[in-house]
Amino acid sequence: MKKISFGTLKNKKRLLLLSTVVFLVSGCATVRHAVPVDSLNNAAIFGMQGIRTLSGVPSDSFKKDFLRLLEQAEKGGPSFFDFKNNRTYSMLTISGGAANGAYGAGLLSGWSKSGMRPQFKVVTGISTGAIIAPFAFLGSKYDGKLKEFSTKYSTKDIVRIRSPLLVIPFKNSIASTKPLEALIGRYFDKELLKEIAVEHSNGRRLYIGTTNLDAQRFVIWDMGKIASIGDDKALKLFRKIILASASIPIAFPPVYFEAKVNDKMYDEMHVDGGVVRQVFFLYDVLHGIDKAIKEKGFDASRLHYKIYIIRNGYVDAVWQEVPDKLSAIAGRAVDTMINAQSMGDIYQLYIFTQLGRGDFNLAYIPVTHVSKAKELFDPLEMRALFDLGFEEAEHGYNWKKVPPGINKN
Repeated sequence: MKKISFGTLKNKKRLLLLSTVVFLVSGCATVRHAVPVDSLNNAAIFGMQGIRTLSGVPSDSFKKDFLRLLEQAEKGGPSFFDFKNNRTYSMLTISGGAANGAYGAGLLSGWSKSGMRPQFKVVTGISTGAIIAPFAFLGSKYDGKLKEFSTKYSTKDIVRIRSPLLVIPFKNSIASTKPLEALIGRYFDKELLKEIAVEHSNGRRLYIGTTNLDAQRFVIWDMGKIASIGDDKALKLFRKIILASASIPIAFPPVYFEAKVNDKMYDEMHVDGGVVRQVFFLYDVLHGIDKAIKEKGFDASRLHYKIYIIRNGYVDAVWQEVPDKLSAIAGRAVDTMINAQSMGDIYQLYIFTQLGRGDFNLAYIPVTHVSKAKELFDPLEMRALFDLGFEEAEHGYNWKKVPPGINKN
């Protein structure tokens, strides 16, 4: 009998181990049934239609919604529009920024203290801005809960870091967001949903953005319309959308939505809206709205608006010596890309206001603030950011009328 050498036996063990790993990896992967590309606009979530749209594509359902508001105004009811007089309406868009969202929360609370905070006709939010947006939409009476959510909880209360041995290759993220999901369930309850539904019926709108990773598209969800459905399915969907918008890919797991197309079931993988946008409005899905308004016999020139942008982060370059190690380089590179992306989105909104009848207003964390965070969600740092935003706004915030880099005489 031929003797097996030690080297040959060792190699066989290595091969067996490799085969086992490959088998386990393939076995642990979730079986996907993504919505086909030609059905993206027709997929129903929880049997609900007309509750969302893909950014970049004119949406008939969203346009019709705005036209219905016009008709509501004509009958004398509360509305987004009022065409008998020149009126200016306030819009608010809130960016992502993870723990930096405490700055936006503080700014809103200080704005309330100043007595100059308007009631926003439209509020949009992404990522941490998606968590802030419903509170901002409902007004100053929710400032206490907003402060609590933004300053009270540390990393362990928001995410649960997985064991390194379990992350690769058996999981789809570094951390679990079960704690964050529980917090969202606690703060976004049936009562809050009812209040949002009432405001929706009064002609106000709340939108949240997520990223459909299969389609590489930004998705805008009409949260007021979902709230108006009012049942347990609507509440579950409302919470899932907020969780998805805040789910930073790789770090946090994606959120899956069951979707139905022509009696066939599929699933959609959604992650942080900040993958595509940092701030957003509806100009790209309401293309042609002025023409539609004119066809209804109204004078669109009487509609004016102010857009307030809260950037939960920096817009100026922030110098920092980067340690020569992989994690530090990766983190710094991601921060740099996000800051550059946010500037592009802010410039788009600025151009939108200049081409229309809009007034541009921008707030962001000043470059003079140096973070002292010792963890991803550090309550001490978040309280410092909250206090900074509050102090800047309590006597009237000095809104920037142009993006950095533009000199307007």
